[in-house]
Amino acid sequence: MVARKKTSTQEQEGQVEEVLSADELKAVSEGEPVESAVHKKRTVVVAEDESVNRMDLVAMLEDNGYEVVGEAANGEEAVDLTRKFRPDIVCMDVKMPRMDGIAAAGVICDENIAPVVMLTAFSQPDLVRQATGAGAMAYVTKPYEESKLLPALEVAMGRFSEINDLLDNVETSENKLKETEEQLKKAEEKLKKAEEKLKKAEDTLEERKLVDRAKGLLMDKADFSEQGAFRWIQKTSMDQRIPKKRLAMAIIAKYGDPKPSEVGE
Repeated sequence: MVARKKTSTQEQEGQVEEVLSADELKAVSEGEPVESAVHKKRTVVVAEDESVNRMDLVAMLEDNGYEVVGEAANGEEAVDLTRKFRPDIVCMDVKMPRMDGIAAAGVICDENIAPVVMLTAFSQPDLVRQATGAGAMAYVTKPYEESKLLPALEVAMGRFSEINDLLDNVETSENKLKETEEQLKKAEEKLKKAEEKLKKAEDTLEERKLVDRAKGLLMDKADFSEQGAFRWIQKTSMDQRIPKKRLAMAIIAKYGDPKPSEVGE
């Protein structure tokens, strides 16, 4: 960020002039030169079917530093020009041929291209409800006056920016939540595999203990060598398709020491 040079008074007081506005900083962050960002005008599409009113509105906007990039005489043209130029703001008359301003505002707002300020000679509550329902950010009645129009444009652009910032934050939060859910799912899958491995290890350990005990009983009761007892258990398990754990338990049941209850009987 480039700051303006301090004046001697500012140097003494330790103050620095404001450098760039929020919009200028945003433009610079998007790669525009500082000079271009400082002098960039806000762009407008004007939609008004009465040519005289449209000319007056365009002149008012240009006198106040706006750049009118498109002029439309009906709602369809307004939508097309807004899609083409993607202006900072759209001034839309309500009563227009082919497509009225409320319908055109609905299309523009649904596509989230630009904020819309509705312009009309009527101040009827139902029109206001329809306009806001279509997504219009502000509503100005004719005749156009700078004191009413310019603040409405600023309010509309501010609301539009806030809404889009909120949508960006929501989208970012949703993406983070999705990533967290995916990470949690992967962690659960890893935990499940770890539990399966642990259970398998526990089963293997239990099987080894039983086989070792059965092997000892065969050596003691049937005069097998250690290697011979193990081979017999292994071969019998394969030939008869009996799990070694089950076979070992059968050997223990046959040759093992009787339980205290069995001795008492």
